[in-house]
Amino acid sequence: MLQSVIHYSFHLLLPLVFAYFSFPKRWKSVYFIFLCSMLIDLDHLTADPIFDPNRCSVGFHFLHSYLAIAAYLILLFFSKTRIIGVALLWHIITDIVDCSMM
Repeated sequence: MLQSVIHYSFHLLLPLVFAYFSFPKRWKSVYFIFLCSMLIDLDHLTADPIFDPNRCSVGFHFLHSYLAIAAYLILLFFSKTRIIGVALLWHIITDIVDCSMM
C-alpha cells in the first residue's frame, strides 16, 4: 500500500508542486505535460503479462529502456523540448524509486 501511495504521489502530486512553484504563470500546461509523460506506460501493453507487480519497468519496456532514457536526456539540451525531457525523466525516476521498493 505504501509503495502505491509513494508511486502515484511521485506521478501526480510532486509534478503538480513542481509545476506550480517553478512555472507559476503556466503551471497548468507544465503539469499537463507531466501527466502526458505517463503515456510512455503504453509500452506495457506489449508485455506478457501486461502488468506484473514484481517486474521493474525500467530496462524492460521499450519506452523505459536505457536507449529511450538517453533520448529523454537529449531533450534537455533544447529549450523547446526541455520540459518534456524533464517530465519523461521524472517518470523514469519515479519508476526507479518504485523498483527500489520491490
